[in-house]
Amino acid sequence: MKVKCPTCGKSVVWTPEQRWRPFCSERCKLIDLGEWAAERHAIPGEPAPVPDARDDERD
Repeated sequence: MKVKCPTCGKSVVWTPEQRWRPFCSERCKLIDLGEWAAERHAIPGEPAPVPDARDDERD
């Protein structure tokens, strides 16, 4: 089976030997990781609640 690299669109064979799947290379994998770290990618949904600082005082 072949898939497209989510970063560059290059065709990638989906096998256990393909170390970086679904990415074509470590470079594309790291580019994607950087997008998540910079919050340019996100999973849709409700924002997580922010803990109240007063909750820490009660423990």
